[in-house]
Amino acid sequence: MSLENVKAYLQQWNRDKDIIELELSSATVELAAAALHVQPEKIAKTIAFRGGEQEDAILIVAAGDTKIDNQKFRHTFGMKARMLTPEETLGQTGHAVGGVCPFGLKHDLPVFMDVSLQRFDIVFPACGSRNTAIGLSCDELYKYGAAKKWVDVCKGWDENI
Repeated sequence: MSLENVKAYLQQWNRDKDIIELELSSATVELAAAALHVQPEKIAKTIAFRGGEQEDAILIVAAGDTKIDNQKFRHTFGMKARMLTPEETLGQTGHAVGGVCPFGLKHDLPVFMDVSLQRFDIVFPACGSRNTAIGLSCDELYKYGAAKKWVDVCKGWDENI
């Protein structure tokens, strides 16, 4: 049902038909990169974290070669980075782990894009299931994902790629 929610959501921009349905799993960065024949860093992974006092959860979309930098996260959001469990992620987003994306969400969650994505013309987020993706520019990802702002909360990525 999650893929259908994403298709319905992306239809407002006439992008629902651009969703790539893969025969192979794309549930991890490595699997998605292999299935799409792209570098892992171009996979736009969406990570669900516990929110602050106002939100149940927040979503961070980051490049596939990154890790959350706890110090940067705390400085940006004023709280410790604590990921949701798979069950909590499904409950908050409507998407199971491996298909989490900022589109067609079950609840209106704050979405933030990490600057690590800005190195690329096209990135590939999931589309609600473990075998889907879509190629988007960073501007499109920001717009369609209804992002609040760009943040710098990741480490481990190469700025020169």
